[in-house]
Amino acid sequence: MKFTESMLRDLVETAMSAEEVGDLLTMTGFELEEVLLVEGEKVLDINVMANRGDGASVLGLAREVLAKDPKSRPTPLYQALSTHGPQEGAADPEATASVRIESPLCTRFSIRVFEGLANGPSPDWVQERLRKIGQRPISLLVDLTNTVMYETGQPLHAYDLDLVPKGSLVVREARAGETLTTLDGTAHELKAGMLMICDETRPIGVAGVMGGLDTEVSETTTRCLLESAHFDHQAVRRTRKGLGLQTDASYRFERYVDPEGTVRALDRFAELLEQCAGYKPLPLLIDVYPAPPVRPAVVVRGDRTRRLLGLDVSSQQIAKYLQDLGSRVEQNGDDFSVAPPSWRIDLVREDDFVEEVGRVHGYEKIPSLLPIGSTPVGGVHGRSKFLDALRGWAVRCGFTQCISHSLCAGSPLDAPGGHVHVRNPHSPELELLRNSCLPSVADAALRNGGKGLKLFEVGRVFRPGSEGHHMALISTSAAASGPTVTDAGFFAMKGTIETILEGTGFRPSFSLPAVPDDRFHPTRQASWEGAVLFGQIHPLVAETLGLPTETCLAEIDVTALWRLVPADDPFKPFHRHPSVRRDMAVVVAKSVKYQDVALVIEEACGDVLERHWLFDVYEGAGIDPGHHSLGIALLLRKAGTFTDEEANRVRDAAVSGLERLGAKLR
Repeated sequence: MKFTESMLRDLVETAMSAEEVGDLLTMTGFELEEVLLVEGEKVLDINVMANRGDGASVLGLAREVLAKDPKSRPTPLYQALSTHGPQEGAADPEATASVRIESPLCTRFSIRVFEGLANGPSPDWVQERLRKIGQRPISLLVDLTNTVMYETGQPLHAYDLDLVPKGSLVVREARAGETLTTLDGTAHELKAGMLMICDETRPIGVAGVMGGLDTEVSETTTRCLLESAHFDHQAVRRTRKGLGLQTDASYRFERYVDPEGTVRALDRFAELLEQCAGYKPLPLLIDVYPAPPVRPAVVVRGDRTRRLLGLDVSSQQIAKYLQDLGSRVEQNGDDFSVAPPSWRIDLVREDDFVEEVGRVHGYEKIPSLLPIGSTPVGGVHGRSKFLDALRGWAVRCGFTQCISHSLCAGSPLDAPGGHVHVRNPHSPELELLRNSCLPSVADAALRNGGKGLKLFEVGRVFRPGSEGHHMALISTSAAASGPTVTDAGFFAMKGTIETILEGTGFRPSFSLPAVPDDRFHPTRQASWEGAVLFGQIHPLVAETLGLPTETCLAEIDVTALWRLVPADDPFKPFHRHPSVRRDMAVVVAKSVKYQDVALVIEEACGDVLERHWLFDVYEGAGIDPGHHSLGIALLLRKAGTFTDEEANRVRDAAVSGLERLGAKLR
């Protein structure tokens, strides 16, 4: 929104410079983009927010200056433009024009008629003012409509009355197949539902956007029908986008125009036309206003206002600030009943008015104080931290995260127990809420070739009467002949699940499910605590989906797993003494479970064992058949510094314990 310094001073008496006015508007929420010097006068360029249509006019910005600066004073012109005076004139059967509204998207439509005109160039001062704000002067009638629009915020449109049959205007929605050539010479095919200004038979203008070429005023115009209307701001935006148009009028209508300002803008145009050329309007005024909007009052509490702002604002100041911005205020002690002004559609609740008080009083006056109250827990914690840990361990295991939509179609990998159906699905592919994340990771694998993939997803699942978080993993073999030991086999998936669970504080012991799951191979599936299920995909399911038969899947019910997490998360201080690592390699029969190996190590090492892990498995030359070599790392720590001899004794104790399992040091 650009305006010259003189345009503001027409409405406000102020000693502030253009730069000071720009700073003041910035502090009220209308950011100053720049101050330009154009033809010897300063021009301010203000950024207008999408919900503040009143700021797209000099009148609206003048209101902000007067409310914010106690030294500024309104001019007689400001007072005239801010007053909704009596509406003179009335429609009669002999009128030269008429208006009919046939769509609820038009809430008010006002017109005046001017006759005996000579539509030549506008006066030099009008042309100069328009040029300075980036507008091209066209003719007297068009230039004055633009002047009034920038001044009051109300777009106007002038029709050549002789080109409008019977002077009859109809506001209705377009019908399929209708066309319109707009003022820029572009022919448009209209879509049903677009709001149009029409004569009795055809569209002659796009409501709130641009007029039609066939009724354009020109140098031959002697009779003018002037329109000033209010349209639904969302309807204007839809139509403007649908036609690919962008105008100064649509810019304002999309941000909301004051419905009470239509007649005021007509009167201001008539005043300027008489001032510039001596023409007066006919007595006729047609103002169709079927349902004036009713804005309910909102209760604003003084104590809450002060508490939210952190400012000591008196009741008298609260009332004055809101009244200066146009609201009607009724005070009852420290509480207020506030009716928002007609031009502020964004004021709907108490906090909106509290913000208004803060804007005018000055955010810069908010004192700098230390925070009070209890200190919240910092960083990610609770279930969110637990989810992050699951994701982190999956990534460490070589899996890549994918994210899918929770709407889906049916799949052979859906969990038993039924679905939650979408009431009005967009398509058959989006008619269900997923009850398992397995179909999601399977779809992601198929979209990426289906082979040599390790994917996981953490997301919400929905079942009749409940919902929760699940984590699903999939691994597929890269080789057509089947997985290698470390590729995508059942035991590789088992190791992945163990790593993830142990990383989050669990020690799982897997077993066959009590009820076999038909999605998995009947002899290659396992579960734990009802929260974890994994296995190799069932051959028939793999064939149906087009996945390799060696594909392994896993699903963790994160919601159920979270219930197993201890309620207390004790604080663990940083240890003051360093840790010591000792490695050992033992040869043991393959029939010995690693879980038994781990238990023996923990028993033999005692409290000084902080952590242990398997880092190598070897079988081949030098190893007896049916045996393998396990490389195991021990991380030791105690209240004091370990000597080499002490660390070695702990390691030797672990080796001695493993001898009971038939293991021997390699």
